[in-house]
Order: sequence, then structure tokens, then C-alpha cells
Amino acid sequence: MKLQDVKLIIGLGNPGEKYEKTYHNAGFLAIDFLIENHSISNLLSPISKPLKSNVFMNQSGGFAAKTIKKFGVKPTELLIIHDDSDIELGDYKISFGRGSAGHNGAESVIKALKTKNFWRLRIGIRPKKTAKSPRLKAGEFVLKKITKKDLEILNTVFENAISNVPRG
Repeated sequence: MKLQDVKLIIGLGNPGEKYEKTYHNAGFLAIDFLIENHSISNLLSPISKPLKSNVFMNQSGGFAAKTIKKFGVKPTELLIIHDDSDIELGDYKISFGRGSAGHNGAESVIKALKTKNFWRLRIGIRPKKTAKSPRLKAGEFVLKKITKKDLEILNTVFENAISNVPRG
């Protein structure tokens, strides 16, 4: 199975004004970016459908399971986009068939689908470490509002991640 066979893209995050533009909502922001940037989204399969989950991050699995059933999509044709506090801001990883690595949203999807054989675009949100700043715990930054500078970095990441999807 190849990433270009993806038919459904689900961005994970938390609904509600309180969580808008927080680092934990990088999946929602990626979906917004795809919808707003047609030249980028055209690089995906013409049948790819980007959606935001309508539930909190930790309950994403139920949404994913209902949605793939509704659209008749196999888990291997699904791409989940979510934040990853272990990856530095400005970086991303595309993976298939991997465990959740402690990400509650990904774990919820794995449990609900009863498989880890789906695609994930993991968006780095960890602040860059400097000599003056200690390594923060995820809980210290994931629900903070994204700075304008960091939002620009994330938009570049979204563009690069989609532009660099391997094609057959």
C-alpha cells in the first residue's frame, strides 16, 4: 500500500474555541491548510477527502471508525494527521503501521480500528531546545496558543509534507 492510495484524511485535535490554534490542534490546522491551498491539495489523490474529527483528541478512534465505514474506506487508505510532541517544531514524519508512541489520539484510533495499519503524518510541535531552555514536558506547551512565528513554521511543514508525499 502506498501513501498516494489514501482516500480519507482526518486531522486530529480538540473542538471548541478554547483549543483553537493550540499546538495540540496541529492536525486541524493541517486540514485547514489543505482546504485553503488547492494547489497543494491537488498533489494528493483526486479522491482524497480531508476532514477534521469532531471529538476530543482522546476519543478520535470512534470518529475514525465511523468515518471510514461511512465512506467505505479501508484503514490502509486512511491518513491521520496529528501533533507529535517528540518531534521538533519544523519537522514531520510520515509513518505506516506504527504504534502510538504514547499519543492518545493515535492510540484511540489504533484501538477503534483494531489495527495500526494506517498512515500517519506526525507534525512536530516540540519547541527548539536552546542552551537556556530546559526540555519541557508535553503538558507544558501542547495546549498553549501557537505564536505567529510558529504558525508560519507549521504552514511550511504542511506544504512540505504534502509536496513530498511519494508518488507511484
